Amino acid sequence: MTNIDEMPLNRFGRIKAFHFVVVALSLTLTLLAWQFSKHQIDSRISLRFEASRNNALALIRERMTKYEDALWGGVAAVESHATDVTFDEWQSFAKTLRIHEKYPGINGIGIIHFHTSRTVEAYLAEQQVRRPEFRIFPEHNESVYMPITYIEPQDVNAAAIGLDVAHEQNRRLAALASRDTGTAQITGPITLVQDESSTPGFLFYAPFYRSAAPTSTAQRQEEFLGAVYAPFVVHKLMEGLLAEDLRQVRFSIQDKETVIYDEHSTQDPLFDPEPMFMEQLSMDLYGREWVVDLRTNLAFRGDNTYVQPTLILVAGLMIETLIISLLLMMARANEQAVSYADRVTASLTQKTIGLDAVNKELSIKNEELEQFAYVASHDLKTPIRGIGGLTEMIEEDLEEYLKSPVANPDVCRNLSLIRDRVNRMHHLTKGIMDFARVEAQGRDDEVLNMAKVVKDLALDLGLEDGQLRLTGDVNSIDQDAENLRRVLENLVGNAVKYHDGVRPCEIVVSAQSGDTRYQFSVTDNGPGIEPEFHHKIFKVFQTLHNVDIPESTGIGLAIVKKAIERHGGEIILTSDAGAGAIFSFDWPMAGADNLFQDTGKAA
Repeated sequence: MTNIDEMPLNRFGRIKAFHFVVVALSLTLTLLAWQFSKHQIDSRISLRFEASRNNALALIRERMTKYEDALWGGVAAVESHATDVTFDEWQSFAKTLRIHEKYPGINGIGIIHFHTSRTVEAYLAEQQVRRPEFRIFPEHNESVYMPITYIEPQDVNAAAIGLDVAHEQNRRLAALASRDTGTAQITGPITLVQDESSTPGFLFYAPFYRSAAPTSTAQRQEEFLGAVYAPFVVHKLMEGLLAEDLRQVRFSIQDKETVIYDEHSTQDPLFDPEPMFMEQLSMDLYGREWVVDLRTNLAFRGDNTYVQPTLILVAGLMIETLIISLLLMMARANEQAVSYADRVTASLTQKTIGLDAVNKELSIKNEELEQFAYVASHDLKTPIRGIGGLTEMIEEDLEEYLKSPVANPDVCRNLSLIRDRVNRMHHLTKGIMDFARVEAQGRDDEVLNMAKVVKDLALDLGLEDGQLRLTGDVNSIDQDAENLRRVLENLVGNAVKYHDGVRPCEIVVSAQSGDTRYQFSVTDNGPGIEPEFHHKIFKVFQTLHNVDIPESTGIGLAIVKKAIERHGGEIILTSDAGAGAIFSFDWPMAGADNLFQDTGKAA
């Protein structure tokens, strides 16, 4: 029996420690949710940049591969005419390509023939038979000649017809590299003669030979006849490749020391002086190395700036404020009760007369305190329901957005987090109300049918036949049936809720008759509880399980213990880790004069 002089101070001390634990855990959960949300959003934004970056690079490679295919198509056309394609035949082939429709960004497609000083005169005479105005230019001192014989469409490329690409190093080296390797090659940065704006460009070559497939470098040099080529102005290529208004990433391209394309202009309305992401990558393309510098713009920043973590933090702090307010009210009420108990105790040490009357008055005050806790918990449900209602209105306002394919899944996830916190507060206040209601309940005339109770529990908890069994010789109980039902519901409910799933859940409820008291036990095959925690689990708000489980308020076993002890009984836990658990307790028989015998202790 606890000394009544020590009880108020001890109780007050336990509540103070509980205040600290509840607030610290709740605040920790709020901060963890906020930090997790922020990390998830940062990761998602990073993935979006990577996707935009990879998409841009993939489009460049894909488009260049498509242009290469067109060049090899031209090589096939040349070889199908025994390498002697006429002007009319090349025009016909070029028209079938529909380059402006299928190959946006390309300036044209043409043929370059390879000649030496021994063959160039005959080649020039042959071309001038049909095109008297044809000439080779400019003059140079190289030993080879590679004039542009045909190019379509002619109207925009007329200035290039007859141009000898051997006169300039970038053009010549790429053409000879294509000849020696038998692969498609591009030149270094050049200015196309047909480009009036003199912006950076390049040529794309695919070689053809006298025989179908020469196998060595020497054989390729010996049998090299020329190349199918395409001229490109870089900015036209990129305009046909990636529309700026459809991208949230800008980039520039550098070939060695020369910047051949640049979108990082301060004149761009979406230019971001401090981009959220920027990266430089190298691309090996047809004998050249391009360095691509990618940076996000203001559109990317606008679409990837989220307030969800802040909303989570604010909502969490609001809930923390509600919790602290509740705890302060409970602490104040407890302090008032302790103060009153101290005054009564001091009076009892001086007066022995009227002890029964004073105890009765103290019992009334104690019931009022329990009622106050019940009412305070009940009233707290109003702001909690308000937060839940506000969350539902937000979800209704965003219903169309959340169902749209462009919806950010983080919005739905964060609203779910708020709902979970509201549900947890709902279960917490319900648990406090149930705990207070245990003292408020008295005898009733209800008879508890044990078989029906066990059957109803199995149905409510979704258990299959045989998972919950009743043994013993007790068929019905008529002593405080309501609280006994609550005890069994909590014990069986905990066994189901915290079962680890390693094996099918099995629970046995035993009810045996004694001399003056019934002997009950609830046995499960769950994960068990280590002995060092046996005493802890019966304390209010103590739980060994994940606090993220909304129903895990830490009040259920405290209700069980309180209901049993108020009938003069005791609950005993027999368990070890991995060995299941047995909760044993006794309950008074009808007519036993032990109801409320613990009233003095409760005061």
